[in-house]
Amino acid sequence: MLSIFKKPVFIILLVLVIDQALKIWVKTNMMLGEEFSVIGNWFIIHFIENNGMAFGMELAGEFGKIILSVFRIIAVIGIGYYLYQLGKKNAPTGLIVSISLVLAGALGNIIDSAFYGMIFNDSYPQVATMFPAEGGYSSFLHGKVVDMFYFPLINGTFPNWMPFFGGDDFVFFRPVFNVADSAITIGIASILIFQRKFFDK
Repeated sequence: MLSIFKKPVFIILLVLVIDQALKIWVKTNMMLGEEFSVIGNWFIIHFIENNGMAFGMELAGEFGKIILSVFRIIAVIGIGYYLYQLGKKNAPTGLIVSISLVLAGALGNIIDSAFYGMIFNDSYPQVATMFPAEGGYSSFLHGKVVDMFYFPLINGTFPNWMPFFGGDDFVFFRPVFNVADSAITIGIASILIFQRKFFDK
């Protein structure tokens, strides 16, 4: 029985280690808003923090933060139980890998939200310190999620004739995200693309 869970456990741990190692490096080496180029002007490490969901979306206010954090925890429990059931039923490997990626990504962002406020001080106007003597910048479940991947592939201006956006500058791809967000996106995209293969029974 335990052998069927080796692959999902490995995937989840691998994503978590990469995600958290990169976030901790960014937090302890960069100030909020700081950036540097990895490849030209289209792959940039740009340090931001957000209170909310993947790709910087968020629920407003302190109450929204608590709702989101609790929802994340409930969702992770549900996804974990679903993954357990898939393993017991010998579901397709691709589906197990996809759900493992989604679970790992959700866990990665929950760690930030739950604990980062307690173990780091503010990232502005200085580089944050891990386990500072004066304590963290917030309390349990009130931490901010660290994002850093920025891919401004196309910069341009909307044509003047376009309603609402005419003449405005645009950037594609604008959202800044992290490894956990990527794992969730890849997992969900894989399920959508291969759903007929995954759910053929």
